[in-house]
Amino acid sequence: MIKILHVYKDYYPVVGGIENHIRLICQGLKAYSDIEPTVLVTNRAHRTVIEDIDGIQVIKAGRLATVSSAPISLSLFVWIHRLQPDITHLHFPYPIGELAYLLAGRSHKMVITYHSDIVRQKYLLQVYKPFLYRLLARADQITVSSSNYIQSSPYLRPLATKCVVIPHGTDFHRFTKTAEVARRAQEIKRHYDAPLILFVGLLRYYKGLSFLIEAMPDIHAKLLVVGQGPQAREWHALSHRLGLEEKVIFLGHVSDEELVALYHACDVFVLPAIHRSESWGAVQVEAMACGKPVVCTELGTGTSFVNIHGQTGLVVPPRDSAALGAAMRTLLQDERLRREMGQRARQRALSEFSSQTMVDRITHLYHRILAT
Repeated sequence: MIKILHVYKDYYPVVGGIENHIRLICQGLKAYSDIEPTVLVTNRAHRTVIEDIDGIQVIKAGRLATVSSAPISLSLFVWIHRLQPDITHLHFPYPIGELAYLLAGRSHKMVITYHSDIVRQKYLLQVYKPFLYRLLARADQITVSSSNYIQSSPYLRPLATKCVVIPHGTDFHRFTKTAEVARRAQEIKRHYDAPLILFVGLLRYYKGLSFLIEAMPDIHAKLLVVGQGPQAREWHALSHRLGLEEKVIFLGHVSDEELVALYHACDVFVLPAIHRSESWGAVQVEAMACGKPVVCTELGTGTSFVNIHGQTGLVVPPRDSAALGAAMRTLLQDERLRREMGQRARQRALSEFSSQTMVDRITHLYHRILAT
C-alpha cells in the first residue's frame, strides 16, 4: 500500500481553488486499491481533530493564529514528524507546511504542486526565500499546472527539468446541460433580452473586473457578474459612475445550479485578470466545458495555456479595456466564430482538464517516483 500525505493549510468544506483541487485528487485516488491518501491541514480552532471526510482521513492540526493568510500551527510539525508516508505531497505556497516538512518530515519521497509564486507578501518572501530554494532542491518532482508557468516563474525556470505539467482537473458532471439546465438558461436569456457576457470569480484586485466594466459602454451586451469579495463596493461604484446600472448586473453569490445555467446562457465568458495571482483560472475551464468561447488576458500563467488564442477564444494584454472590448465585439458580432470556438473549447476541456485525467497523471507520477 502506497501512503500519500497531502499537506496544505485548509481542506474541504473550506471553499477555495487549492482546497478543492486536493479534494478532487484524494477522491480520485480512492479508486486505486494500492494508494491510501491522507490530508494534513490546520483546524480553525486550537485543538487538533481527525475527521473522515467522504472516506478520506483528514487531520486538522490545532491552529494558534493566522499571519498574512498563513495559519500558524505547532501541531502541524508534530504530525508531519509522526506520520511516515511513502510520499509527502506539498501544495505550495503554504510556508508553515513547507517548513514543517523541511524540519520534521520523514517520508521517503516528496512532491510539490507549485500552485503559484508568492506574489503579494514581498517582505515575507525575502525571509522565506532561502527555505524556498532548499524546498525546491529537495523535491523529487514539481508538478505545475501549465508550461507557461514554468517559463515565467523565476523559481521554476532553472528547475525546468524537475518540473512536470499536470493541468488541474475539474469534475465535469455538474456542468451537463440537462433539460432543467437548458430550461433555466433560456429563462435567463429571455429575462435579459440581450447578448450576455459572463464573469465569475471572487471580487478581488487581481481579477481585473474594473477593466471589463470600463470596456462595457461600447459593447452591445449585458455583463453578468457572479461573485463576492472586497472590491465589490468599489466596482459597484465604478459601474454607477459610468452609467452602466442597466448594463452591468451584479448577481453576488448564486447556487451551483444557477451558475451552471448562467454558463450555458452566456454568449462569451471573460476573465480579465491583471496579476499572476491568477495562476490557472478554473472558471475558464468550466465555461469551456459548457461550450463557450473565452476572452482572457496574457499573464504568463495558466490563463493562456487553458484558453488558446484563436482556437478556443481570444487572449489580450492585461489592464487594457480597449483590447477587451475589441475581443468581445469580435466574438459577439460573429455567431459562427463563437460556435466554432465554443466547440473547440469544450473538446479541449473534456480531453485535457478532467479530474480523472489529472488523477491518472498524478498516480503515474507517484509510481514513477517510487520506482527510482
